[in-house]
Amino acid sequence: MENAKTPIEILLVDDDPQICNLLGGELERIGHRVVTRMSGSGALAELRNREFDVILLDIKMNEMDGMQVLEAVKKMGSLSEIIMLTGHGTIDRATEAMKLGAYDFLTKPCKLKKLEIVLQKAYEKKVMHTQNIVLRDLVSPRWSETFIGKSKAINDVLSVVDKIAPSDAPVLLQGESGTGKELIARMIHTRSRRHDQAFLAVNCGLLQEQLLASELFGHEKGAFTGAVQSKPGLFEAADGGTLMLDEVSETSSSVQVSLLRVLQSGEIRRVGSNTVHRVNVRVISATNQNLTERVQQNRFREDLLFRLNVVTIEMPPLRERPADIPLLAEHFLNQTAYQAEKKTLLPETIQVLKRHHWPGNVRELKNVIERACLLSDGPQIRPEDLALTPEQSGEDDGELETLPLSEIERRHILRVLRHHGGNKSQAAKTLGISLKTMYNKIESLNLRV
Repeated sequence: MENAKTPIEILLVDDDPQICNLLGGELERIGHRVVTRMSGSGALAELRNREFDVILLDIKMNEMDGMQVLEAVKKMGSLSEIIMLTGHGTIDRATEAMKLGAYDFLTKPCKLKKLEIVLQKAYEKKVMHTQNIVLRDLVSPRWSETFIGKSKAINDVLSVVDKIAPSDAPVLLQGESGTGKELIARMIHTRSRRHDQAFLAVNCGLLQEQLLASELFGHEKGAFTGAVQSKPGLFEAADGGTLMLDEVSETSSSVQVSLLRVLQSGEIRRVGSNTVHRVNVRVISATNQNLTERVQQNRFREDLLFRLNVVTIEMPPLRERPADIPLLAEHFLNQTAYQAEKKTLLPETIQVLKRHHWPGNVRELKNVIERACLLSDGPQIRPEDLALTPEQSGEDDGELETLPLSEIERRHILRVLRHHGGNKSQAAKTLGISLKTMYNKIESLNLRV
């Protein structure tokens, strides 16, 4: 028999040592990883320490029968799929076991070929179940791998993407907010060998430490207040696929330690558990901060940085790729659903867009185009429809050319804040940045509205 395509983690539970030795040996021979236990209590003790993909469980055992073990496993919240092993005289009990949550049953002695088919199907169900728990609100059809742009800066980025996508090397994407880091991460995934597996993304800056640890690594029932049931984390859900860690610079020291462990060994532990789960995940990280400076400030682990930046891609800000602005503007114009009629950009409007400094980058440009579609009266979008101040539209370039970039950024964010009457949430949306980034900018640039 051919080796298994995917090694399955199997717990074989049977009080017959001959079956454990023969069946366990055959499954290992074709490439699976098998742990055998000859009692129900021994199996439950093993399950408290680690998770398995599939449990092969004999119904008729002396100390604790398979039905009792099945019920105990379900109460533990294990995601393992269970296949019952039964003699001809206990088929009725096997059917009852399926009603209690077993995946299937096989009569002994079972043929290895049939067992392998049922094992593979059970494994696929387990993987799908794990992913679905986390993916319910994450799957979105709005993403494609198209990246709009023809500038040299973007062509250089895409050239690197083509070279590294087929590998499993960790990637670090660096660049300002709104430059398209997640879109590039998705492109890397879709062009990789993992393209038919899950791509998941999490913004590490939006969650406090405990919630982020739970989101990434999962948690056990009762691990903290509100943990009413066990839940797998994103690393488990992305097993075989890709996980993007956005704003990785915002992670706490304890989360960084856990990230280092999974990058080094491929092992995770859910919050509140000592059970080790092995995962195979490609990690793509993103940040708008200088991680080397954070290491020097003792705010980021140097060993973690070395693990994350095997390949580093610098995302160019929009102001450094003015040739792409008309293409992007036209793309967003065609995407906008608000317009009852097709609208176009006047040549002078395009010039205003090209002169703008875009601190919010592509995300800000998208917001400006959508707003202009709403504000413009006719079929053509004029410069005034962009609702940019003279300073924003670059009409005072003579002065701006002599100012440091930080001062230009400070002035623009201040103008947007004042435009929204100090409403930070609305200002962040206009600028195309997260609310947390907005607060960070207010503090770092010492803004007073």
